Amino acid sequence: MLLALEGIAGAGKSTLRDRLLADAHAAHIALGHIGQFSWLSLPATHTLIGLRAGCPAATSDQALAAARADLELHARHNLTPALAMGPLVADRLTLSTACLLALLHHRPAEDYVRSLAEVRPARAALTVLVTTDPDLCQARLQRRPTARRFAEDPATAARLAGLYEQAATAWTDITGLPVLRHPCTTETDLDLLAAACLDRLREAARPAARI
Repeated sequence: MLLALEGIAGAGKSTLRDRLLADAHAAHIALGHIGQFSWLSLPATHTLIGLRAGCPAATSDQALAAARADLELHARHNLTPALAMGPLVADRLTLSTACLLALLHHRPAEDYVRSLAEVRPARAALTVLVTTDPDLCQARLQRRPTARRFAEDPATAARLAGLYEQAATAWTDITGLPVLRHPCTTETDLDLLAAACLDRLREAARPAARI
């Protein structure tokens, strides 16, 4: 089972990922984790680095082609082999890429979701959209020692939050796959999200009933 954690910076994705890895280990579930990109194509990597820096050096179609090429490599060389060994959690995946493209190229997130969703081996069985309020996300980011990225300034983060909502709706409409939307504001939120994900992991690991 592939589980994707999505949301703006500071929403609590990494905290949820770490909690899931710990809870899965305690439950004797061999949960692996993976990142958003493959970085296996030099041309695609060049384009993706520009996107992440907020300085796209390509047209919308060129950027989408690069993102899709990287996702196809990620699916073939990273995701599929890892999933053969057990369930996997990705800290950002398809929706994050679609939202970044939509933000920088001023097109609907659905356009990018539709194309990226065609890479079927990279489709997450469950996507968790962490919908923590952008103001709280900003407060969390201020406590981090690392420099801010362009997508982490308040105005851009607020736009991204809206794009994530659009992308999540498009994802379910296009793929039929579920998106769990919930903030990660309190320990109770974290407990709820972790428990919901762990339940799905247990369900996916359960042998199918014989007819």
